[in-house]
Amino acid sequence: MTGPSARPAPLPARLHGLDRTLVMGVVNVTPDSFSDGGRWFTPGAAVAHGLELVAQGADLLDVGGESTRPGARRVAVEDELARVLPVIEQLVAHGATVSIDTTRAVVAEAAVGRGASIVNDVSGGLADDEMYGVVARTGAVYVAMHWRGHADVMDDLDDYDDVVTDVRRELAARVAALRAAGVRDEQVVLDPGLGFAKAGSSNWPLLARLPELVADGFPVLVGASRKRFLGHLLAGPDGEPAPPLARDRATAAVSALAAAAGAWCVRVHEVAGSADAVRVAAAWQRGQSAPGPGTDDELAVDEDARTGGSTR
Repeated sequence: MTGPSARPAPLPARLHGLDRTLVMGVVNVTPDSFSDGGRWFTPGAAVAHGLELVAQGADLLDVGGESTRPGARRVAVEDELARVLPVIEQLVAHGATVSIDTTRAVVAEAAVGRGASIVNDVSGGLADDEMYGVVARTGAVYVAMHWRGHADVMDDLDDYDDVVTDVRRELAARVAALRAAGVRDEQVVLDPGLGFAKAGSSNWPLLARLPELVADGFPVLVGASRKRFLGHLLAGPDGEPAPPLARDRATAAVSALAAAAGAWCVRVHEVAGSADAVRVAAAWQRGQSAPGPGTDDELAVDEDARTGGSTR
C-alpha cells in the first residue's frame, strides 16, 4: 500500500479514491502552541476554526489539547480531555473527519468514543504503554510518528548516523510492536517526525528521500507546517529566522513536493495553499503518465498517414 492513493480502511468512504494526497488541518485547542497558541482556545472558537479549514479544503482535522512545541511542559490529562472532547464532538456532528493529536491512551480512547477516526500520536506509542491496546481495540487509524523524547528534551536527541536510515529503522520497530499488540497493518500511517529530535538540517534529508519511506509500504504523513527548519531557511539578512506565520508559502511548497513524492497526507496550519499544492502535484503526476506527442502509437499513426497504410 504505497503512494498518495493508498488509504487506511477505517476512513470515511468520501476520502477513498481521491487519487491525491490528503490535507489535514490543525486545530490547536491550546494556549501555548508555537504558531497559534490561544487563538482557538475556547471550544466555540476551535469549532469555528475547524469548519473554516474544511471550507478552505481540509479533508481531515487534527484536534490537539497539548502543545508539543520545543520546551513545552505537559498538561494534566483532565485538562487535555476538557479541551478536546467538546470540540471533537461538535466537529463530527458537522460532518468533519477528525483526528485526535495525543500521546495518551485515555485521551485517544475517549476521543474515538466521541467520533474521532484517527489517533495521531507524536510519540509513536512510546509515551504510553496502553496506546497500542486502544488502537487495536477501537480499530482507529493510527499515525505513528518518529519520536525520541518529550518536547522538553527532544532537541538534545538530534543525533543520527544517517537520519533517513535511522528513522526508518526506528519506525520499523514501532510497526513490529503495533503488530504484536494486534494492530492491523491497514490501520497504520507513518510520520518521519519533522522537527522532533531534528532541530535543523536533519529534516531536509527526510524530505528529499521521502520516497524511501513511502516504499516501506505504509501511508506517510508529512508535518512540516511552520516548523523551525523552515524559519531558518527563510531567515532575513540579519540571520533572524522567519516567524511562524511567515512560513506558510514554504509550507505549501513542501506540501507540493511531498505529494509528488507519494505522501498520503500533509498536516498544515494554513490549508488553502496546501489544498492547491496537492492538486497541482496530482495533475502533474497525471500529466507524466498521459501519452504525449511522439509516443509510439502516435508515430505509427503518422507513418500510416504518410505512406497511405503501406507496409513497405
